[in-house]
Amino acid sequence: MARTQKNKATEYHLGQLKAKIAKLRTQLLEPPKGSSGGGEGFEVTKFGHGRVALIGFPSVGKSTLLTMLTGTHSEAASYEFTTLTCIPGIIHYNDTKIQLLDLPGIIEGASEGKGRGRQVIAVAKSSDIVLMVLDASKSEGHRQILTKELEAVGLRLNKRPPQIYFKRKKTGGISFNSTAPLTHVDEKLCYQILHEYKIHNAELLFREDATVDDLIDVIEGNRKYMKCIYVYNKIDVIGIDDVDNLARQPNSVVISCNLKLNFDRLLAKMWEEMGLVRVYTKPQGQQPDFSDPVVLSADRGGCTVEDFCNHIHRSLVKEVKYVLVWGISARHYPQHCGLSHLLQDEDVVQIVKKKDREGEGRGRFKSHSTAPARISDREKKAPLKT
Repeated sequence: MARTQKNKATEYHLGQLKAKIAKLRTQLLEPPKGSSGGGEGFEVTKFGHGRVALIGFPSVGKSTLLTMLTGTHSEAASYEFTTLTCIPGIIHYNDTKIQLLDLPGIIEGASEGKGRGRQVIAVAKSSDIVLMVLDASKSEGHRQILTKELEAVGLRLNKRPPQIYFKRKKTGGISFNSTAPLTHVDEKLCYQILHEYKIHNAELLFREDATVDDLIDVIEGNRKYMKCIYVYNKIDVIGIDDVDNLARQPNSVVISCNLKLNFDRLLAKMWEEMGLVRVYTKPQGQQPDFSDPVVLSADRGGCTVEDFCNHIHRSLVKEVKYVLVWGISARHYPQHCGLSHLLQDEDVVQIVKKKDREGEGRGRFKSHSTAPARISDREKKAPLKT
C-alpha cells in the first residue's frame, strides 16, 4: 500500500487492500479455535456509576495520579512496569462514585499481546471513558503510537459511529443507496469490499459522506466508540509556552502530580465527558431528598423517565400515571411528563402512581369488573328477585 500511488485509478485497489488487512487483523485477534480461555485476565468488578481506565506508557505517573485522586495506594517507583495488575480506586465527585482503574503500562506492539497488552486493552474496552496519560516532556509520537495500538483492536477514540445502515440478507443481491453525496467511495468500491468479505446479499445505505475505513468498521461490527481525554502529566519540567500549546489541544488536560496542579479541571472535564445525570427523588407531600441521587447516563441505559423508573424498580413503569419534574429539563415548575421525557442533571422527579380501582362501588355497582375478558368465560349473573 505504501508503494501504491493514490489516484482515481488505484482507489479501488487500495480499498480492497484495506478490507483484506482489516479482515486478517480480525482473524489474528480471535483466539485459536482449539484453545481454552485466554489465560489470566485482570477483570475488576464494576462498581459505582461510571468507570474510567488509565492508559499510557510505563512511568508516566498513572499510579501516582490514582493515589492522588482516590486515596487508594498504588505502588509507584522509579523503574518501569511497577504496576503489574489492575488496581481499582473510587473517586467521590458530585455525590457520585466513579471507579478509576490503574492499568499496567502499554508498550508498542500491545495489540499483538506484548507486555500483557491484550488484557490491558480488554479492561479499557469495558470502561466508559479512557484517560490517556502522557508525559509532557516526551515527544508527541507517544500519543500516535497509543492511538494506533487501540485502533488495531477496534477501539475508536473520540469518534462517533458512522451513519451507515448495513444489513445482511438471504437473497436479492446488494442494494446500494445514499442520502448524501459521496466523495470517498462509490458503488463499485463498496461492491468490491463486500465481495472481499464474501457478502453477496445485503442492504447498504449511506446517510453521510463516509470513508472506506468507516464502511469496513460497519461491516466488521465489533468496533467500540469511546471518549478519551489526553492527560499531560509532568508539566513542571517543561516551559510555560509548551504547557499553553498542550492545554489548547482538543480533549486535553495538563496536570502535575508532583506539584498537585490542575486536578480540579481534570475531574470537571471527566465529569463533562461522562455525561452523568443526577436525578433526585421527591416523595408526595414532602421535601426532595438531595442526599442520595439516582445516577443515569446515556451509555448505561439512558436518561429518560422510563429508564429512571426501571432504575428504581422494574415493575414501577406499569404503575406510573404521570411524573412531575422540576429542573433544567422542565419548561415550567412542575411539569407533567410522560415516560419518554428526557431528564437532565440535577432534576427533581415525583412519580404519581395509578390509583387502585378495586374499592369503587360494591357488588353489582362495581365500575371496575374483575370478570374474565372473553364472553364465553363469563359467569351469568343470577336473575334479580322481584
